[in-house]
Amino acid sequence: MAQNNNRSGNEERDQYFEDRAGTNKAHFHVVPHEQEGWAVKKEGEDEPKHTTGSKSEAVKEANRLAEEAGTMAIVHNEHGRIEEQHNYEN
Repeated sequence: MAQNNNRSGNEERDQYFEDRAGTNKAHFHVVPHEQEGWAVKKEGEDEPKHTTGSKSEAVKEANRLAEEAGTMAIVHNEHGRIEEQHNYEN
């Protein structure tokens, strides 16, 4: 039974991201990047908007993009877990 609830939760989460992808509500994520170190990715897009060797530079760029778009910047740690969020939604 718990597995069904988890599956439903995953489906809801996936639908949530899919609904925002490619829209003005899409968030910007700071995530680890294999070649460069860190990347800023917009939900629903495969290619990063920005790559850098500095996490602080990636966070700065994600905040700039999110503020400009009126959305959120979400910062992940090196293991992919969310460690902070910056809300610029109106």
